[in-house]
Amino acid sequence: MRDAIVRLVSAAKAFSTPEGRLVTALDGVDLDIGRNEFITLLGPSGCGKTTLLQAISGFVELDGGRIEIDGEDMTDRPPYRRPVNTVFQNYALFPHMTVGENAAYALDVAGVPKPERTERVRSMLRMVGLDGMEGRLPRQLSGGQQQRVALARAIIARPKVLLLDEPLSALDKNLREAMQLELKTLQHELGITFIFVTHDQQEALTMSDRVAVLSNGRIQQLDAPRRIYDRPVSTFVASFIGASNLFEGRVEGQNFVAADGSTIRHQPSGADTAASAATALIRPEQFSLTALSEHAPSLDVTVEQVVFVGAVFELFGRTAGGRRLMAQVPASQSNAVGAIAAGQLARWYYDPATVHIIAEREAA
Repeated sequence: MRDAIVRLVSAAKAFSTPEGRLVTALDGVDLDIGRNEFITLLGPSGCGKTTLLQAISGFVELDGGRIEIDGEDMTDRPPYRRPVNTVFQNYALFPHMTVGENAAYALDVAGVPKPERTERVRSMLRMVGLDGMEGRLPRQLSGGQQQRVALARAIIARPKVLLLDEPLSALDKNLREAMQLELKTLQHELGITFIFVTHDQQEALTMSDRVAVLSNGRIQQLDAPRRIYDRPVSTFVASFIGASNLFEGRVEGQNFVAADGSTIRHQPSGADTAASAATALIRPEQFSLTALSEHAPSLDVTVEQVVFVGAVFELFGRTAGGRRLMAQVPASQSNAVGAIAAGQLARWYYDPATVHIIAEREAA
C-alpha cells in the first residue's frame, strides 16, 4: 500500500505455555494499514488478533520482523513513545477522577496549559455526546457513557493510530449496534486510523473499510467486508463469517457435483477447472421458496425444523444424500413457509450467480 500509516513486515511472536510447549501467536504477518482507514482484526480466540494489536502498541515485543508507523521503525520503541492510543475492553477509567479529569489525563501528563486543556476537553466530550457531564464520576455513568469517556481520553491526545480492543463487548445488543455506527462516524470525522479487534462478525462487517480474518497466527483473507462475505478464499473464512452451506465435490462445467449427490448450477469463472475438487458455498439467505425465474435451479430438501426469528424464518433440512442445509426466508414469504410441515419435501430455489466456488487449493 502506497500510503500506509502502519506497516508490519514478517511479524512473528510465540509464547511458552506452562507445560513447556511453544505456541505461535503471529506467524510472519505482513500487513499494510492505510491512513484514515478503519480496519478490523477478526478471528476466533487464540488466532493472534490481540497479540497483533499489542505488538503495534508496544506491549508485546516481537520475536522477529518489524513494525513501522508513519514510516518510522517502532520495533525497539517503548509504548509511551509510540503515536498510538488504546481503548481497552474494560475501559480502564480512573474511578476517583471525574469525566473531565479522565478525558484530560493525557494532556495533563503532556503539560498542556490549562486553558487549552479545558477547551480541548469540552470539545472532545461534545463530540462523543457527553457535553455537560465533566463533573460526573465513572460510577455515575452507564456502560455506553463510560465507553465514550474512554474514547475521548484516547483520542484527545490526537494519536496517529487508535487501537480498540473489543471495546463494545460489555454493552447490551441495542447499545452495541448504536455504538458501531457512532464509532464509524467518529472515525471519519477525526481522520484517524482505527485498528479494531473483535470476534463479532457483525461488528467487523458493519464498521470496517477492510477486514483481516486471522487463524493460527496468519491472515487468511484481507479484503472489503462485502468480498469477505460473498467471496471467501477458503472454507475457514466461509464458515467463520456468517452462516454457510458448504458442499464438497467437483466442478464439471456449469455444474457442481456434490459428494451427497446434489447437482448445483453456478456461473463458471476463469479460475474454475473442469472436474477439479472444490467446495461450493450457498449462503442461507440466497435460498427462496418461490422460483426466481422460469428456469431457476433448486434443491429438494426435506424440512426438519422451522424457526421464526423476527425478520426471517430459519429453515433446517437435509438433501436426499443427507447434507444438512439452512435457509433464511424473509417474513414476507410467511404464506409459503406456513405451507411447509416438518418432514415435508420442499424445493429451495437459488440463483447460480450467488454460488461461490472455493478451489481445494484455497480451502486447504
